[in-house]
Amino acid sequence: MLRRTFLTSAAALTACGGARHGGHARVEQVTFDYEDYRYRTPIKFGGTALDRATILNVHCTLRGRNGREAKGFGSMPLGNVWSFPSKELSYDETLGAMKALAERVAKVTGACTETGHPIDLNRVLEPEYMKAAEEVSRERKLSVPIPKLATLVTASPFDAAIHDAFGKLHGVNCYRTYGPDLLTHDLGHYLSSDFKGESLDRYVLETAKPRMPLYHLVGAVDPIVEKDIAKRIDDGLPETLPEWIRYNGLTHLKIKLNGDDLKWDVERVLRVDAVAAETQRKRGVEQWNYSLDFNEKCRDVEYLLAFLRQVKEKTPAGFERIQYVEQPTARDLKANRSNTMHEAAKLRPVVIDESLTDLESLLLAREMGYSGVALKACKGQSQAVLMAAAAQKYKMFLCVQDLTCPGASLIHSAGLAAHIPGVAAIEANSRQYMPAANQPWEKRFPGLFIVKDGTMETGLLDQPGLSAVA
Repeated sequence: MLRRTFLTSAAALTACGGARHGGHARVEQVTFDYEDYRYRTPIKFGGTALDRATILNVHCTLRGRNGREAKGFGSMPLGNVWSFPSKELSYDETLGAMKALAERVAKVTGACTETGHPIDLNRVLEPEYMKAAEEVSRERKLSVPIPKLATLVTASPFDAAIHDAFGKLHGVNCYRTYGPDLLTHDLGHYLSSDFKGESLDRYVLETAKPRMPLYHLVGAVDPIVEKDIAKRIDDGLPETLPEWIRYNGLTHLKIKLNGDDLKWDVERVLRVDAVAAETQRKRGVEQWNYSLDFNEKCRDVEYLLAFLRQVKEKTPAGFERIQYVEQPTARDLKANRSNTMHEAAKLRPVVIDESLTDLESLLLAREMGYSGVALKACKGQSQAVLMAAAAQKYKMFLCVQDLTCPGASLIHSAGLAAHIPGVAAIEANSRQYMPAANQPWEKRFPGLFIVKDGTMETGLLDQPGLSAVA
């Protein structure tokens, strides 16, 4: 099912202003459409089993000051279960609200008459997007208003399309547009006085890392071994963990945990570790890594500490393989100031994910003992590169995480990981849960979408714009 909407900068006028320097480009046209996919197998998030996704695709035309035009493309799953969790609103209600917001975001973006670098345009547009979310929440009489995170997710493909078009307008990859020749403000303008005089290109790589390891997701409801399978899918793809390890040559596993059952969580890690160890031994592989994701479900830091201590006691080698722990407790840091992570971060890096929506949240997390941040393309390219700079400045652990991104959104996410110093691996869940959405891209980017040695060929992500040609 596909729906297309067309808007131009003449469609509406907004109070869009603030790109204060001379600028480089302005938005001429914005169009968007949706694609709907069923998952190959469900994935459990925060206690909810998810079996579908709606992809928001955005096309944007930018016009430079010399009159030249370039077309950009951005794509992202709306991810409402992750970005707009609610016990009061149904899946269809939160998805419907984000779709209504997408239409409003398109109008705001298409009506913007300012000129500037994409980061300057985003700085102007994001407050308008937040106002639009408030309006949609009020008009739809939502008992739970659209959260900031859901607004960022909805706006992210629009921001991506602008960055993509801007890179193409100048004939370079996006990560070559963050120097003072094109981004004339310093980071002090976008972040804080700590960054006065610093240029963004100091914190990004102009050339992508050639290859990066792939993080494979072991979902909380995924089978580990053959006996866990009630009925095989039999679609030609792996279905057990040993099959996936051999199929993709995996060396990095992300383990989803429940966070509300300590015994189950510990045993889950022990079981994954035992099966992985046996499979890797047969392959002759001696080193591999884990990341652990509780999706905010731990009631407090004491749960996490007890978990880590038990894992370390029962599998010292498995504990050493843990690269980082992701968002163990509730995303609202201000409402949960007592859940500090100082002690846990001494054992392993603890990163914020859902909590990270701006510099203020990053600084609060750092104050509360979090030692790392998870960057996500679904929060917007503009925010991602700025938060990457902040995290590096404050010497925090960095990772880039997925939203089960397929196709162009995976290329975007992989490109982010490949151009940020310190990021060690790439998540790519769509090949497990939404392979049909990747099929049109496999022949064009086989090194990214067909994985055999546990790594993805990221060196090809230095093409103009965001490297994905729609």
